[in-house]
Amino acid sequence: MAAIISIENLTIRFGPRVLAVDDFSLDIEEGEFVSIVGPSGCGKTTVLNQLTGLLPPQQGRISILGKRPHEGNPDLAYMLARDCLLPWRTALSNASYGMEIRGVPQAEARARELLAQVGLKGFEHHYPKALSHGMRQRCALARTFGLDSPILLMDEPFGALDAQTKLSLEDLLMQLWQEHRRTVVFITHDLAEAVALSDRVVVMSARPGRMIADVAIPLERPRSVRALQKSPEFHEIYAHVWEQLERGIQLSGQPTETVE
Repeated sequence: MAAIISIENLTIRFGPRVLAVDDFSLDIEEGEFVSIVGPSGCGKTTVLNQLTGLLPPQQGRISILGKRPHEGNPDLAYMLARDCLLPWRTALSNASYGMEIRGVPQAEARARELLAQVGLKGFEHHYPKALSHGMRQRCALARTFGLDSPILLMDEPFGALDAQTKLSLEDLLMQLWQEHRRTVVFITHDLAEAVALSDRVVVMSARPGRMIADVAIPLERPRSVRALQKSPEFHEIYAHVWEQLERGIQLSGQPTETVE
């Protein structure tokens, strides 16, 4: 199967002295859920921003559905760590906002359905100031899935949440992903989150960010993130990914290990 996202030998510098990402290559197939983990400052978000076209191309090649990255690509939806809801719009109008911009028919009806799916039925006419942080992220999740883009880029979307809310939203994301089967590139610092959600976990080294390991996650689907917390297989995989991350923190410039 041809890769829906292909990154070849990506190297990114900021100024003459900062080598942020070095010779990073990654292929992602349609419908895959791939997480990228690594130490702070290793270039995870920088790679994501290269996919969106927000950063100008430097050395290397990126292909998304056979095309070069460009700003405003409708094939991509981007969910950030912060909800970025507009304070003057209700939950319903925030969830429909992206669809309105893209001219999606019946955007409000679709947004209403998605808000119900993410557990916000009855809160459609509440403004962000009246919603908890977790509820705002649910609204942002509805807005992201409402775009119907085949590729979702997610940059630590649950990183600022408490543990209980985080588990709930991870399970919710799994339900939505299993229903819609989008291709997801997910950035996180949480190894348990990466293992529980993903088909593969890519481990990057400390800056300059190089790929240290590409770990296949053979856990059966559909999955429950909560149920996996009691799975010995889950904890074995977690321990292996943690070993790779420690290696990435201590070493750089090592060859990539692919784990089946």
